[in-house]
Amino acid sequence: MRFEESPVPGCYLIQPEAHPDERGRFVKTFSRDAFLARGLECDWAESFYSVSRRGVLRGLHFQLPPHHHAKLVHCSHGRLFDVVVDLRTGSPTQGRFATFELDAERGNQVYIPAGCAHGCYALTEGATIVYHVTSAHAPQYDAGIRWDSAGIPWPDTQPLLSARDREHPRLGDFDSPFAMPGGGSA
Repeated sequence: MRFEESPVPGCYLIQPEAHPDERGRFVKTFSRDAFLARGLECDWAESFYSVSRRGVLRGLHFQLPPHHHAKLVHCSHGRLFDVVVDLRTGSPTQGRFATFELDAERGNQVYIPAGCAHGCYALTEGATIVYHVTSAHAPQYDAGIRWDSAGIPWPDTQPLLSARDREHPRLGDFDSPFAMPGGGSA
């Protein structure tokens, strides 16, 4: 596995090891040792996926403390424009974002540390994103920021959104409860 650090500290673009042959390919998507060697949380509590049609934007989502979590995401079908926004006080990149293109053919993944918001936009019909998270879903701690409030260059200015995602507060109005480990407190 190859880990590439993104502009957001602790967030990585990961290229798994692939072994193609005449039958197709075999891909190792996770190695606990590789994650632990980088000090990354990887005790996955739950895993789930969502399927979106072209033009759907999901996000920008996170769970509030004490149910915050790290995520590992990949696209198992199609292509996605993926975004991570740093919400951690004390982070040198608080309020900034990193973007990625996740592609099922490439098999790339993004590791998202706790304290960051995540969103994705379906670039293809039937794009599927798979999530692994380090804490169980706690609906009362679900939160988000508005998709269009962080300066992200989304591929579409009028994406298909859920009612919930349209109602999230703007990034500038969000009082973050997250702190960068070793970088200050909320």
